[in-house]
Amino acid sequence: MKLSVVIPVYNEKETIRQIYDAVIAVNLEKEIILVDDFSTDGTRDILLSLADKTVRVIYHDRNLGKGAALRTGFAHVTGDIVLVQDADLEYDPQQYPKLIQPILDGKADVVYGSRFVTGDYRRVLYFWHMLGNTFLTLLSNMLTNLNLTDMETGYKVFRKDVLKSITIEENRFGVEPEITAKIAKLDARIYEVGISYSGRTYVEGKKIGWKDGLSAIRCILKYNLLR
Repeated sequence: MKLSVVIPVYNEKETIRQIYDAVIAVNLEKEIILVDDFSTDGTRDILLSLADKTVRVIYHDRNLGKGAALRTGFAHVTGDIVLVQDADLEYDPQQYPKLIQPILDGKADVVYGSRFVTGDYRRVLYFWHMLGNTFLTLLSNMLTNLNLTDMETGYKVFRKDVLKSITIEENRFGVEPEITAKIAKLDARIYEVGISYSGRTYVEGKKIGWKDGLSAIRCILKYNLLR
């Protein structure tokens, strides 16, 4: 089965070539779709050199957010399985085989890579971020009736037919609870796989903040109760 890797990119000049090389190195049949969300730090110049027959680069003409970049990328996938890869170095592409295995085994329609249920390494960082993630996952679970441990994870994998049955509306980080709510309503078979996680600090380029947490709460309520 062919894997489509969708990589939303925004101002990742320091890491984009490394993550590209890491994805290329994974020994799986795959296509790579990079969506540049109007980077202004020189990332676009690097992306221009990466496009080839197996790597497609799509450029937004203004900054819209992660959700919009994923919407653009998902519209162009041709693989049987679709995996989201962030453009920083927090998530390790060498984990792809175990992330897609439940789908290959015919057990799962969707797989979430959990940063919290894992025997792999995990960088120790911000307590309040962990607490926020725990709260958002709990609130989401209460309304979806799922028992996820990491709703906000950046590693989400889908069978293409399942992904194509939902429409992404959120432009920014609210896409994570939106996708979870819509997948839950499909009664899709969802699995979690423990992953390693090398989180980065704000000095190293982390972008998500407390305002995104408030937006996530809004999206959890909106897509579970009002749709």
